[in-house]
Amino acid sequence: MGVSSSYLTRAEVQQLLGVNAFGMWRLGRKYDKFPAPTQKPRSPFGRQDSEDVWDGTEVYSWAARTAEFAHRGAVLLRPLPEGPAPGSWLGYRDTLRGPALDWRTDLGVIRIVHCDDSQAAADVASAIVGSGNKDSVVSVCALYGDVGIWGPALVAADIAHPGIEYEASWGDVAALVGQVLPWWPDLLRLPRVIRQWEPGAQAAVVEVPANSNERILRRAGANQVFDVTSRAAVTDMANSIRNNRIDHTSHEIEMFCKDIHGEMPNPVVAGAVPDTSHHPLPCDGERQALRTGWYKLALHTHPDAVAALEVAVGRDPDLLPFGAVTEIPVRPGTISDRWTHRLTMCDPTAAHAVLAQDDRAEAFFIDPLTDMPVLRTPGRDGKQVWRFYAPLSLPAGGAELASVVLHHTLWVTTSDGHVHPAPCTPTQHLWWGDGWGDRPSEAATVVDQLLDDLGATINLRKHYKAPKGLTALFNEKHKNGTELTRATLLHARMTPPRTR
Repeated sequence: MGVSSSYLTRAEVQQLLGVNAFGMWRLGRKYDKFPAPTQKPRSPFGRQDSEDVWDGTEVYSWAARTAEFAHRGAVLLRPLPEGPAPGSWLGYRDTLRGPALDWRTDLGVIRIVHCDDSQAAADVASAIVGSGNKDSVVSVCALYGDVGIWGPALVAADIAHPGIEYEASWGDVAALVGQVLPWWPDLLRLPRVIRQWEPGAQAAVVEVPANSNERILRRAGANQVFDVTSRAAVTDMANSIRNNRIDHTSHEIEMFCKDIHGEMPNPVVAGAVPDTSHHPLPCDGERQALRTGWYKLALHTHPDAVAALEVAVGRDPDLLPFGAVTEIPVRPGTISDRWTHRLTMCDPTAAHAVLAQDDRAEAFFIDPLTDMPVLRTPGRDGKQVWRFYAPLSLPAGGAELASVVLHHTLWVTTSDGHVHPAPCTPTQHLWWGDGWGDRPSEAATVVDQLLDDLGATINLRKHYKAPKGLTALFNEKHKNGTELTRATLLHARMTPPRTR
């Protein structure tokens, strides 16, 4: 999450440090490390304050480490009291930013909020001030979201100045409390779990809750309207998600709660561990069987199929029978117009619904030669566009690549008179021209493979090894509509660019 920014005017700095205008003037002369003034970031409306301001965190932290002002500085950055009396646990608290535990120390009550959201410490401290601070809290700590030298990194905000956040040490707080402090991994940071904790308790064994993607897939896997191969495919992915979440939680505990080298004990203990009694669940089945299941699901019209397909597109698009999502303007008389004339209008499937995203579609189509879903939409600016999945391979039937036409993407014409969008894997895109240091090696690789075998299943894992002559050809500035013949492409492939 990080420490949120705060800025203090000259008057606010004087108030924080308890000095007058002359005292403020002498600070910079007496203390070399007194923070210099700065400027607030420019507002989104373009206005810039001309008045000097000071970074609140810098001033508040500096004060805590400077003897003259330590009593006015950040509470948890001041020198620790010598031989502090052991603190005590005061119990669980609900806060507007999640579950918290209160601890009595020599400095007062410290509230640790088990949340790593941005500005959590400042928000909780401000809420305490607003409600009268009946629990006599002096400082609020929240999780930074990272691991420090002595345990989880902390962000603190004091009740005296709730709007100023600063970094605090888990080890210092543990020293004030006089015992190791409990910590919960992200996925087990649940109010019902933290509420049950008390000092000396064994780590609770907790089932890692399912996220929304797993719930979507479990629902589809239990839906009898889908055939067994589709249900097996979505269940495989759901199991993979659950395994990943349990592994992530176990790794997080290992990282935050591992033994520290040396004589100092680790001041953090896990409050909960994941239930691994059924871990790992079976997953990573035979890829072709999984692809078959997902293909059948993509042709379905049930809403559960749409939701499951959206998960798969984001998690493992290589399991789907579709290439990269491509969008081109509707342009009569162009190469793409020749292709769209052969499309067959159809009712939408789950694949069409995912392709449409949140846009309104005017009509749905299928390419009868490649089975790729296509739709036409008004577009976000009101201009009609075609949106489609690029194929992963082209039907060959003994034909060969005749030419490549550059029109918003790559188009392939074949010796038997057909036009196709060039195949492309789902996580890549095809382009040409000056890439400002990048080179269109993906386009060169696709053409290289199609020149040898029009029906090749495109593999772009090593596109950086594309023939240098083809890459140089596509690196040139070609106008939309440029046609590169087979002869031109073959010649470029066998002719590496000359060094000058």
